[in-house]
Amino acid sequence: MKKHFLLYTFFALSLTTATTSCEDLLTEEPNSSYDKDTFFDSEANAEMAIMGIYNSISDYRHYGWYEMAAHASDDTYYTARTHSDNTIHDMVHYRVNSTNEWVEMLWQLKYQGIDRANMAIDGIQNMDGYADNENLHMLEAEARFLRAFLAFDLVRYWGDVPFKTSYTSNYEEAFGARVDREEIYDQIIEDLTYAKEHTEWATAASSPERVTQGAARALLMRVYLQRAGYSLQMDGQLTRPDDTTRSTYFNAVIEEWEAFRANGYHDFYSGGYEQLFRNFSEDVLDSQESIFEIAFFQQQDSRNGGCWGIYNGPQVAEPTGISSSEANNYMGRANGFFITVPEWRDFFEENDSVRRDVSICTYRFTWDATNKQHVRQERNAGSWYPGKWRREWMTAETRNKNMNYGDVNYCVLRYADVVLMAAEAYNETGNTSEAWTLLNSVRSRAGATPITSANYQTLLKAPTVYDLPYIDDGDEQGRFRTALYWERGFELSFEGQRKFDLIRWGILGDALRLFGERSSVNQGSNAAYPAYQNFTDGKNELLPIPLVEMQSNPKLEGQNNPGY
Repeated sequence: MKKHFLLYTFFALSLTTATTSCEDLLTEEPNSSYDKDTFFDSEANAEMAIMGIYNSISDYRHYGWYEMAAHASDDTYYTARTHSDNTIHDMVHYRVNSTNEWVEMLWQLKYQGIDRANMAIDGIQNMDGYADNENLHMLEAEARFLRAFLAFDLVRYWGDVPFKTSYTSNYEEAFGARVDREEIYDQIIEDLTYAKEHTEWATAASSPERVTQGAARALLMRVYLQRAGYSLQMDGQLTRPDDTTRSTYFNAVIEEWEAFRANGYHDFYSGGYEQLFRNFSEDVLDSQESIFEIAFFQQQDSRNGGCWGIYNGPQVAEPTGISSSEANNYMGRANGFFITVPEWRDFFEENDSVRRDVSICTYRFTWDATNKQHVRQERNAGSWYPGKWRREWMTAETRNKNMNYGDVNYCVLRYADVVLMAAEAYNETGNTSEAWTLLNSVRSRAGATPITSANYQTLLKAPTVYDLPYIDDGDEQGRFRTALYWERGFELSFEGQRKFDLIRWGILGDALRLFGERSSVNQGSNAAYPAYQNFTDGKNELLPIPLVEMQSNPKLEGQNNPGY
């Protein structure tokens, strides 16, 4: 598939519109000559409906930008500013409330995408010849994957929420009561099981912008691990399933991993760790390690791209005093909103320097107006940026189409994460030997020293890293859990999973306090990284349901999430 085709297809032929008010958070009326009851008369139209779901997650206000705030703060990064803004900074620093504009928009867009998926699934299932048409089943599988993907977000962000699998065709159907997250998890797993059974494994010719069997299996692994872990309940308690149920989920993760191993295509990217991330910024698709990406395409002078490498990459000063014809000779502008917790840079081994220097960028670019050039400027600890997406790595063709948006895709699922998820499941089911083998395969790709019983104390205890009082490492399983804590930080930092790892392990507040209290950026009179001061256990593991939804949906009975 040609890169970004899926985005502008839906701009050209729109079947549904974005939700705009509390009355239609779950209701979308057709906004064209097409009507749902007559639209699904061809495979081409069915595919167009699928493009509409992809378009929802590729909205710049969704995974293009606002999701960056939903993923932070954790123990690795935060935003560069601490003022209250009712959007990004309040979310990241745990001052969020039910009137937060970004929380409201994320809520709307996730329901919009689910409603589009419900429409597509219903429309496809009622098409002539559906039963024997594998192409239609593959399209339905994509819709089910995307519905599961968004429903999983709902559960992780808000817990028990209104949820249904039928399309909302009128106002009366728009609002529902909370549904227990376990019921939603059951539907997520059912959808992903269907998706893996009706999609093909990726090949070298595949685009990671479209759902494949590997994407469905990888997301299933993530869902099972999250479901096996802690989550905040409506009574304000952080609980997890009983040991027998957890074991069932861990074994399900291993089953999906064995399918990956049997297929054999997905692997660590053969071009190396740095080039893996350069590919995202350079607009290069490769499905070997990148299993599923959310695609972005910035049309000239419009808000329809993403902000990866612009808001969460090294800062780049806007070039001034140049003509429009000169613009493509320069990088454009990057805001650099996010800052890394500086101590992490010293936690990497020196022979793990490639992964360290990709993850944490220690410089920015200022603008020399006299000589008309960007100048690289090293920065002090406390002013370093997430570095996995960068303006400087973008191509001349794409980097200056818009100062605030770009074409950089966001990789949601990649092979290294799959390996570490499998390793966790093996450890939790008693096969810690296999868990070490898998974790060390990730370290070996990075050039890091494999961890053994002989070097555990040297590599994973103070003063090399922090001792972790919230993880018991008195036995081999505990030592592996400690190693996994650090390895997922080294390998997957800033990629959107860390916060949810810490929640499901039941240690988000503990980790924020350990790093917040010890970080050099918080030793002065003003804390640059104040999340640890603001985080409330039994509250901030979830987001508040938006006030407009609370006011307009009587079936919520006026009860928001704990603490809000």
